[in-house]
Amino acid sequence: MLAVLFVGGPAWARLSQSELARVAAAPVPGAQAPLDLRVTDALTGQATTLGQVLAGHPALLLPVDYTCGNVCDPMVSMSADALAATGLAPGDSTLVLVGIDPRDDAAAARRMLADTLGERAASVRPRALIVSDEALARLTGALGYNAVYDPGTDSFAHPAAALLLTGDGRVARVLSPLALTGRDLRFALTEAGEGRVGDLADRLALLCYGYDAARGVYTPLVRRILTVAGLVTILAIGVLILGLTRLARTRAG
Repeated sequence: MLAVLFVGGPAWARLSQSELARVAAAPVPGAQAPLDLRVTDALTGQATTLGQVLAGHPALLLPVDYTCGNVCDPMVSMSADALAATGLAPGDSTLVLVGIDPRDDAAAARRMLADTLGERAASVRPRALIVSDEALARLTGALGYNAVYDPGTDSFAHPAAALLLTGDGRVARVLSPLALTGRDLRFALTEAGEGRVGDLADRLALLCYGYDAARGVYTPLVRRILTVAGLVTILAIGVLILGLTRLARTRAG
């Protein structure tokens, strides 16, 4: 923290602006997930298809890195909370996670669910899927979803996006899982359940990545938070030292 506070230069991202520009969730009109896509259920270990996972119901599809150190965990947690707040029965819609890191196995997916949802998973009943490299490329290509791997930080820059699918796999909306409310999600799920598709013209620009996507540096908000947190920590240490010094003098006297 002190290093961030007092080092003069910015903390530069390893990905270039042109590479970050490729990161997007921008499905074309009529985009549809391939229902025959072969997947593995991380909770049961069973091989199945995406169509069988959807089972004709609308779903909130969330591509995530199961070992992400940025905002994937909050994305999953807030999506689950919003889904629970809709008041819809668990069988009426599904939270579907798809791993985007081919190195992550079923155990990593289960750990993420346990760490982020805990006992809440029983009421939401999320489906965590593992897919092959070929299946992932096919799925993301169909959905207009693109992530970029950063070897320098061993992480993925990917859209912080949830894709709302109709029961037959069509993309109804692209949503921000960090800004979902139960009311809005219920409305969107109801529309998707009726087969209605919203406007897909907007490109979701929010990234799950450790740096500002546009400039490659820590954002001013993050810097302010770190600065305040650092100052509070320093003041707390000072108060503690002062208190201990007075206590020692009192006992000595």
